[in-house]
Amino acid sequence: MNSIGKDCNELKAKYDECFQVWFSEKFLKGDTDDSMCKPIFGVYRECVRKAMEENKIDLKEADKEILGTVDEKKTPTTSSQ
Repeated sequence: MNSIGKDCNELKAKYDECFQVWFSEKFLKGDTDDSMCKPIFGVYRECVRKAMEENKIDLKEADKEILGTVDEKKTPTTSSQ
């Protein structure tokens, strides 16, 4: 699957590859230290955020903390724009 921004596709592929290595070679063997992929994830995240802004996607909504809150169980609402 491609990234939201075509300029981010290469970064996404690098992050996906790193994540797969971390997951299979570390996490599944009990090593939960996820710092291995953080540098590439940070660069990829910034690329995605830029693409979201360019596509006029509300970053406030994307940054909203949901997990572990009462909102986690609510059905998402759609807004008409």
